[in-house]
Amino acid sequence: MRAQAFELYSSPVLLAELLDVVSRQKFAGRFGQAGLTPLGIVSEIRRLAVVVVPADVPHVVERDTDDDHVLACALAARADLIVSGDKHLHALGGSYEGIPIVRPADAVALIAGNGG
Repeated sequence: MRAQAFELYSSPVLLAELLDVVSRQKFAGRFGQAGLTPLGIVSEIRRLAVVVVPADVPHVVERDTDDDHVLACALAARADLIVSGDKHLHALGGSYEGIPIVRPADAVALIAGNGG
């Protein structure tokens, strides 16, 4: 099997949003059972990701302006792919500024199809 390298990109705003989400009470039980903490999860992602600071945040997603930060991160990172299940991002028509927007399952299929 051929090994493939992937780079994960994030931004300070996206990491802060992730911390907010994983700190919600509804996740506490499962994370606790796994010996994880919200701060530990975000710290590990910060360690694994290339953190970029976008120069601009486009105003594209009217119904959820937080999603604009995903687009800004992708542009700053010069990403090949945006992987998201977010309905507002998919409503952009499958891509943004030439960067395909795919669901997680589709990303896995793409990767597997490329000899991963």
